[in-house]
Amino acid sequence: MTAPAGTVLGGELAARRRTLALWCLSLAAVTVLYTSFYPSVGGSKADALLANLPADVVTALGFDDLGTAAGYVSSTVFSLLGAVLTLVCTIGLGAGLVAGAEEDGTLELELAAPVSRSRVYLERLALLWLAAAALATTVVVVLGVLALALDLDLTPGRLAAAGLALALFGGALGTVALGLGAATGRRAVALAGGAALAVLGYVLAYVGPLVDGAGWVRHLSPYDWYIGAEPLATGVDERGGALLVALAVLAGALGLVVFRRRDLLAQR
Repeated sequence: MTAPAGTVLGGELAARRRTLALWCLSLAAVTVLYTSFYPSVGGSKADALLANLPADVVTALGFDDLGTAAGYVSSTVFSLLGAVLTLVCTIGLGAGLVAGAEEDGTLELELAAPVSRSRVYLERLALLWLAAAALATTVVVVLGVLALALDLDLTPGRLAAAGLALALFGGALGTVALGLGAATGRRAVALAGGAALAVLGYVLAYVGPLVDGAGWVRHLSPYDWYIGAEPLATGVDERGGALLVALAVLAGALGLVVFRRRDLLAQR
């Protein structure tokens, strides 16, 4: 008799719900901390401060537009700590869901039950995307409350667009880590791969354009696909979203194909 659909997902969600809740609380705290400073340091005050910094430094930090509420929140929450915390959570989760479980021996026990490898993989992948959606929703809800409390010009539609972009970004890079872990059985490889892609993406998006004639490299960056079109100010970026989805589908599919064929016992 085959185990009911959702059994793996439900078990993993129950086991990780407290950790996920703590990540959401941490992200909410960062969002409140940074956004609450806008009335004091944003607008013309931010423009005056940035005028004293080298233009290349401002660009590399992603602080090109701190004079508006959308620009400030995009630069401080969505581009910096909000994105970093989301990636740390999703890449770490992705690396642990398959490779981590394989290394600690729990995956072997799970696969001995009446459930296919594909089900185990796909339901763990679903948990990763639920986590990415929960993190992004936390940011959007907190910003929606702060927008009303602080009278910030952040419309619900633009907040939803930025939240969708954050969920796709975190989910895509987390899927890369999960796929690498499933293909290799090594959590360290999965973490390194996901982190390397995140760092390389940031460098290509913010440092690459500072090199003469190399501005085009930012279009190769998942970071640029996520935040380059400034969804908090302009709305949904269909091109960037499609590229992040394509990255996730490719990484997830390759991971599944290799995972189904690997001899897990031979690698232990």
